[in-house]
Amino acid sequence: MKNRFSEFVQFGLFCFAVAVLACCSQATETNDIAVEKGVSQELATYRSQVVSELAYALHFTIPAAKEQPIPATESISFLLKENKSPLQLDFKENTDHLKRLVVNQKPVAIDHRDEHIIIPTASLQVGKNRIDIEFVAGNLSLNRSDDFLYTLLVPDRARTVFPVFEQPSLKATFQLTLTLPKAWQALANGPLQDSVVTATNKTYRFAPSDTISTYLFSFAAGEFQRISRQEKGRVMHFLHRETDQSKLKLSLDPIFQIHSDALAFMQSYTGIPYPFQKFDFVALPDFQYGGMEHVGAIDYKAATLFLDEGATQDQKLARSSLIAHETAHMWFGDLVTMQWFNDVWMKEVFANFMADKITQIAVKNSNYDLKFVLDHFPAAYGIDRTEGANPIRQPLENLQDAGSLYGNIIYHKAPIMMRQLERLMGPEKFQQGLQEYLRKYAFGNATWPDLISLLDARTPADLQAWNQVWVNEPGRPVFAYDLQTLGGKITKLTLTQKAEDKSDRIWPQLFEILLVYPTGNKEVTINMNQRQVTLNTLKGEPVPTYILFNSTGLGYGLFPVDKKMPANVFALQNPVARAAAYVNLYENMLDGRVVTPLELLALNRRGLSEEEEELNLKLLTNQLSDIFWKFLSPAKRPELAAALENEIWQAMQQNPTSNAKKQLFKAYQSVALTPAAQARLYDVWAAEKAPDGVKLTEDDYTSLALALAVRNHASDGEILRKQLARIKNEDRKKRMGFLLSALSADVKTRDAFFASLKDEKNRSKEAWVVAALGYLHHPLRAETSEKYLPESLNLLAEIQQTGDIFFPYSWLQASFGSYQTPTAARTVRAFLTQHPDYNPKLKAKILQASDDLFRAEKLAGKRVSEPGA
Repeated sequence: MKNRFSEFVQFGLFCFAVAVLACCSQATETNDIAVEKGVSQELATYRSQVVSELAYALHFTIPAAKEQPIPATESISFLLKENKSPLQLDFKENTDHLKRLVVNQKPVAIDHRDEHIIIPTASLQVGKNRIDIEFVAGNLSLNRSDDFLYTLLVPDRARTVFPVFEQPSLKATFQLTLTLPKAWQALANGPLQDSVVTATNKTYRFAPSDTISTYLFSFAAGEFQRISRQEKGRVMHFLHRETDQSKLKLSLDPIFQIHSDALAFMQSYTGIPYPFQKFDFVALPDFQYGGMEHVGAIDYKAATLFLDEGATQDQKLARSSLIAHETAHMWFGDLVTMQWFNDVWMKEVFANFMADKITQIAVKNSNYDLKFVLDHFPAAYGIDRTEGANPIRQPLENLQDAGSLYGNIIYHKAPIMMRQLERLMGPEKFQQGLQEYLRKYAFGNATWPDLISLLDARTPADLQAWNQVWVNEPGRPVFAYDLQTLGGKITKLTLTQKAEDKSDRIWPQLFEILLVYPTGNKEVTINMNQRQVTLNTLKGEPVPTYILFNSTGLGYGLFPVDKKMPANVFALQNPVARAAAYVNLYENMLDGRVVTPLELLALNRRGLSEEEEELNLKLLTNQLSDIFWKFLSPAKRPELAAALENEIWQAMQQNPTSNAKKQLFKAYQSVALTPAAQARLYDVWAAEKAPDGVKLTEDDYTSLALALAVRNHASDGEILRKQLARIKNEDRKKRMGFLLSALSADVKTRDAFFASLKDEKNRSKEAWVVAALGYLHHPLRAETSEKYLPESLNLLAEIQQTGDIFFPYSWLQASFGSYQTPTAARTVRAFLTQHPDYNPKLKAKILQASDDLFRAEKLAGKRVSEPGA
């Protein structure tokens, strides 16, 4: 026995050695993917090659108390093309959340490391496989409140809730079961299949969803009201928590109608019927974004959908644009999805591009071209002019960094780029190219090069070269002109462009210039496809009073301002031309050209009574408020305040339209600095009596109460307590309760509030946090709040990991956006100097959010003397 045992051991060791060598050899040949945090592009590419026909079945048991854990089970079925390497399943939670793992009906030891569950090759097989898991759901992206919750899983947050193959290219069906408190409602991607009610709870079983990417998986559950309507033959279900009957009465018809109109437009434009099983939506209090395009279960921020009788034209347009944007995503993003998140901008650009087209149909008397200028250009320039500017298409090595790709460049510069592309190709050829793209890649994935190749085949233009400067590189051009005249006639007009960053790039584009004369104007289209263009067609034309550049608002860059233009701008008949002029002036002011902040403020003040278009008036009042708080010194503001307040109040009284009156009242509230202005606002708030012709609602009175509190009004404690009692809706009451400490007149209370934000759980309501930071760092509080800035920067990396995609920039913008002191600027520079290897995408966000701070510093340095008011 002994000898035979020894022989057996030796043979076993030999076999083990052979097996080890074989494994090593196999690993070398198959290039096993490293296990690392996040989802690397290498891992995603490998899994796309070997995993297919993916389906998830999930069951969550949700308790009534948000502090209690959520037990869950999951079954994952898929086909495996080859079985030469372990398979990584993504789960970004503590290992103790994993209770049991079964692969192909056999228990497997849990190997969970660096945010992945490692499924060994010995447990897998070529062909059909099934993984069963018992676990506790992760809380990070469940957005749990006392009586409702919702998932928000873009871009890589599904893996924070349940184990998943987290990448957009592995589309799957999701069959969801929810066990809920008995009083709760629920909405998910798939249609409701059946439900079972017991004495204490209910269980909803949803049918399998359409084939979607993981970031689109969604459900919302809680104490909601359900409304169902049929629009043009389609039944739509809507969950909401709104309690204001006036808002419900005024809003429900438009909400359903705009959805219906948007669906009709998209079906007509794309030539593809709505491609999914159902079309439902839910309104969520203080949702992190305006909306999220989950298939069959769109999420919206409730405040954007539910408008009251005091709603302005801008608010109505914003609601229409938001609904149209999310509806357009059903085709662009959901039907055809990006292969990898470096092309996340593709779904967003088409959603915005289509939303602009839809809104001109959905909202009566909307000016499409004007809305395009005001929506996109200030926001795009606000990033592209900064040292942290990023290109539209950005590289992405790991999905965990995908959130940093989002921002105003993909939402606002990209639609400008796309409209230039449509103009270059022609609308018909462009539409045909998009239709081919959607048909070819339906229910699959595609890249931007895939689309460019389809469009390139339909135009003689070199789209590859065009694409390089517009899409793959950041920044904008700076234009200049040389006008030569003789005897009252133009002898030569030459336009030049150069890159703002001093590189040798040029941006091929089409735009218009307007030659303005005392009687009649002449508009000319410029094909700016070279560094210098001479307009020979204008030779011999009379010399104009001035030239307005980019008069139709379709060109992109820093355009010159004719020195005679500001004095005559309000005489322009076309509101789009005036909007373009206002944008040009503001950008030139920021660049230290043509007009100073005080000179532009004087022009804005004229516009209070001379600008008749409501949307343009909003632009001017926003500029006025920004200049007043960001670019005038604290010493200069009191000198101007009384006269400025009176001008705004008088303009409000004289304006004949209710919406414009309200816009002017909001401007008055924004800049109110003198005791007289604050007393007037207090009287309006205390009596709940708006000025004649102005409609103020509960939300407006809340905003007014907060504005008075941040000014340390003598009655601020009473104001906040009384306004809190006035609010009837529990969600809005909780929001204001959160803000109270940030608004406190006591510095120590504000210090304690900021310190509390270091704890992740106190940042869970991100919209509340951003609002609170805005008050905490208001210019009137800057002297006591600037000390928070270093720690705000220190927290950024953690916020990137724990917050949703827009939170890092919003955190920075709310913290740094209103400062103008050299010490605040030094805080930013010192942080960047001390962290030379800082995450480059987060560094870019810091530079973007600090741009106004740096420009205020430069503009202050240029000031020799300031003219009086």
